[in-house]
Amino acid sequence: MKFSEYLQYDGLGLAQLVKDKQVHPSELLEIALQRTAQINPKLNAIIIPMYEHAKQRSQQQLTGQFAGVPFLVKDLFQEYQGIPTSFGSHALKKINYTPDFNAEIVNRWEQTGIMTFGRTNTPEFGIKGITEPDAWGSCHNPWNLKHNSGGSSGGSASAVAAGLVPIAGAGDGGGSIRIPASYCGLFGLKPSRGRTPWGPQSGEVMHGAAMQHVLCKSVRDSAAMLDAVQGPEQSSLFRIEAPRQKYLDVIQQAPRKLKIAFSTQSPIGTQVSKNAVEAVQQTAKLLESLGHIVVEDRPKIDGLELAKDFVTTWFSQFAYMQAQIKHMSGATDADFELDSLALAAFGAKTTATEYIHTLNNWGLYSTQMNIFFEKYDLYLTPTTASVAPKNGEVATPAWQKPILKALLKVGKAHYLAQGKLVEKMVQDNLSWVPFTQLANVTGLPAMSVPLYWNKKGMPLGSQFIAPFGCEDRLLQLAAQLEQEQPWMPQYKNIQL
Repeated sequence: MKFSEYLQYDGLGLAQLVKDKQVHPSELLEIALQRTAQINPKLNAIIIPMYEHAKQRSQQQLTGQFAGVPFLVKDLFQEYQGIPTSFGSHALKKINYTPDFNAEIVNRWEQTGIMTFGRTNTPEFGIKGITEPDAWGSCHNPWNLKHNSGGSSGGSASAVAAGLVPIAGAGDGGGSIRIPASYCGLFGLKPSRGRTPWGPQSGEVMHGAAMQHVLCKSVRDSAAMLDAVQGPEQSSLFRIEAPRQKYLDVIQQAPRKLKIAFSTQSPIGTQVSKNAVEAVQQTAKLLESLGHIVVEDRPKIDGLELAKDFVTTWFSQFAYMQAQIKHMSGATDADFELDSLALAAFGAKTTATEYIHTLNNWGLYSTQMNIFFEKYDLYLTPTTASVAPKNGEVATPAWQKPILKALLKVGKAHYLAQGKLVEKMVQDNLSWVPFTQLANVTGLPAMSVPLYWNKKGMPLGSQFIAPFGCEDRLLQLAAQLEQEQPWMPQYKNIQL
């Protein structure tokens, strides 16, 4: 098999070739490794190789729906026993941290027969919507190498879009599956709170706002993998009702006529690009042509307040995580990026009363979405406010760095997170990605569908949010959109 043939298949397609004995897993792996050797130096998508692990797997009697399919995992959680893991940080990279356990999500992926041959680039501890960690360097977007692949699952998105693999592990705590899906022209689904496992180290992450799944080229790969991994484990804090029907079966049926609300306004009052507006307008027209009802409307939620409540929780959680990493690794402040130190400093000063108030607000936002979905079946927005930024474009401004360093030195960095400065910090940090946090805070399933490329050939996704537990509705509509406007042929336009 040539790479040009390999590129034409999604994961299930490659697995079918293996099942039919038209190709051996070792042959698929060799194509993936050759493509990686050729392209990864340009992308910087794979940072920790697992080649020997994959080669050994390729010689085993693999079973499962993705048996023999090359795969990658994100270098954040998604641990493999005996494989170094850095979480995108110098703190863990310098001690060559090597876990002595498999993450449960990894166990379930392995049961599908995949062959994992590497860990992918991610921002330090996954705290940004771009992937350019100091520890590993920027991950480049295969549509234009001057641009970033997004975050925090940027390495996985870059690798899938460039054809290294048809599917890769990802995670989403504030948009980290959907943002890189938008920037790299992929399909990305964030499951409902509790749908996929987090053990064995924890029962949930960030009160269920963060979920794990995959980035892929086809809707059916996402559906099949969700069938394979969904469901609780012994450590699961949140437990969700199992789907009535397999997702892979559901997408064989056309969706009923849906009433879909849409908005192109930034919920935090920041600018939305012409590309993002066009993406949603084109998607709305496509939906109407398929018989769905599309109405301009938005939930009665103060988006800026929601963003502030999100970052309060996020920063506080990160302060705890950083303290745990320091305790485990012996790391000092010098082992963390400046932005990470600042976020941890902000989070550490959040009082228990403030934190509980924030969580209470999360419940109020969920209530408003439940009310909204009494009227509508889905909610459509741009996934991101623009196409992917250039590498370095979202970096902390040079003039801010000495101020941050000085305040950190005297233990006063949290002063920057007070009063109106909070709003400015939220708007500065989330202006690129203001649409995705709503689904994380409320625990709702959401997806980014690649239906738009601008005149320069850069993609931008359309985000759909569904009521709780309704991944089937999202996947069913996505399959209909994919059939009507296939996006896989677009990947042939990537010149690498």
